[in-house]
Amino acid sequence: MKNLILRTLTGIGFVAVVVVALLLNKYCFGVLMIGLMTVMMIEFYRMTMQGEYLFSQVLSILAAIVLFVLTYLYRGFDFPGRLVVLAIIPVFVVMINSLYVKDKTDFGKFANLYTALLYIAVPVTMTNFAVFGPQGTYGGILLLSLFIIIWVSDIGGYLFGMTIGQKFGKKLFPEVSPKKSWAGFWGGLFLAVAAGAVLSRTGMLRYPLEHCIILAVLMNISGVYGDLIESQWKRYYAIKDTGTIMPGHGGILDRMDSALLALPTGIIYLLVVNVL
Repeated sequence: MKNLILRTLTGIGFVAVVVVALLLNKYCFGVLMIGLMTVMMIEFYRMTMQGEYLFSQVLSILAAIVLFVLTYLYRGFDFPGRLVVLAIIPVFVVMINSLYVKDKTDFGKFANLYTALLYIAVPVTMTNFAVFGPQGTYGGILLLSLFIIIWVSDIGGYLFGMTIGQKFGKKLFPEVSPKKSWAGFWGGLFLAVAAGAVLSRTGMLRYPLEHCIILAVLMNISGVYGDLIESQWKRYYAIKDTGTIMPGHGGILDRMDSALLALPTGIIYLLVVNVL
């Protein structure tokens, strides 16, 4: 019970920060996303590289920030889109730097530098497509709505999983996450669809109801996979949490794991059906 209370209070604080930042202006959005991305990459590198090749880790994080900032400028400040390709230069710097590392005993860990760029930096960067309109106008409602679907899905999965899934029914992926159950999956899916419908009816999601329901289903499924993927990383490295910044949850990566797949999935769907 004490852990549930702590988890709830910490979660409310995190949600409040995200909501305020998204609704204030594009500068707060930029600071929020760069901050989340940086902390998640630090947590990922701490888990996978254990303090080795720190300079290369810093270079990789800077490469991620450059990618986000260039895309941010392109979407929100009329920055030439063709210049976004400049973001590849810092990645080349990371690659070239690997040649000058003297101790190559654990050189295989360098692969994790590029994994974090794909796993964390690219999904976070894609949020720029959810907040900026064709003319660079900013609006955080759509991204907030996507977050709401993810949060509601997570809550549904947690509640149904803890109350029903631990006693009845089959486990979802016992070899990766023993606590995940099919009851939690269906509970999360149900609440995600309900959230999508409510967001459509209230006008926060300004799309036809069928699009909102499909969006919620796709984001729920991809979010579950995102959660399982991070669980697999943690199981491989034999750790419970990637950090301690969020008591009751662990690290930012623990809190955002489902969003790293769910947000890009939602944005891609809206782009493909040409409503974004």
